[in-house]
Amino acid sequence: MKKKQISIDGPAGSGKSTIAKLLAEKLNFVYIDTGAMYRAVTLLAIKNSISMDNIAELSALAEKAKIDFANEKGKPQLIFCDGENITEEIRSSEVNEKVSTISAIKEVREKLIHNQRRIAENKNVVMDGRDIGTVVLPDATIKIFLTASLEERSKRRAEEMKSKGVQFDFHNLKEEIARRDKMDSERTLSPLKPAQDAIIIDSTELTIKEVTEKILQLYYANGGE
Repeated sequence: MKKKQISIDGPAGSGKSTIAKLLAEKLNFVYIDTGAMYRAVTLLAIKNSISMDNIAELSALAEKAKIDFANEKGKPQLIFCDGENITEEIRSSEVNEKVSTISAIKEVREKLIHNQRRIAENKNVVMDGRDIGTVVLPDATIKIFLTASLEERSKRRAEEMKSKGVQFDFHNLKEEIARRDKMDSERTLSPLKPAQDAIIIDSTELTIKEVTEKILQLYYANGGE
């Protein structure tokens, strides 16, 4: 029987990761944070002092890296790379600055997309990212494109950082998110955009619970079980 797939795409701070985790928990699906996979490769490149334009070495990193996710009900998802917990490290400002560059490299994307599809072939998944519905899972059971205003997304990211005790400047944070939006939307390879058959949800005025319930209703209405 074909496995069920829910794809959730959207810009930084749109709430896609939070929503995807909740959906996976409610449906007993596996949650795959594809953005964390690109961040993991970015972190490895930084740690190994590999230049962001050294495509051969970056591609080799993406191929060799063993990226795993640990999901425990009621607890934040943990991300491991080669056995090391990198959950916090991949959210650093240095990774934030460079992950869009890594994400735009064709050879890196090919390696990670192969892994993402392999996981989705064997398990019911909720996968979030920027090109899941358009590239990674084009035949997903349901495709969601989740967005929100830049101001709202910046506030959400600020609250997340504040809760973790991370120092930040709101103006710089907002500029960084706007820059990431521009880079992701304008890149030649797999740009950030809704799939033609995606359902667009603006979460600016909606709570996490409201968005989650809305997607669940759409999933069941589109053949989900």
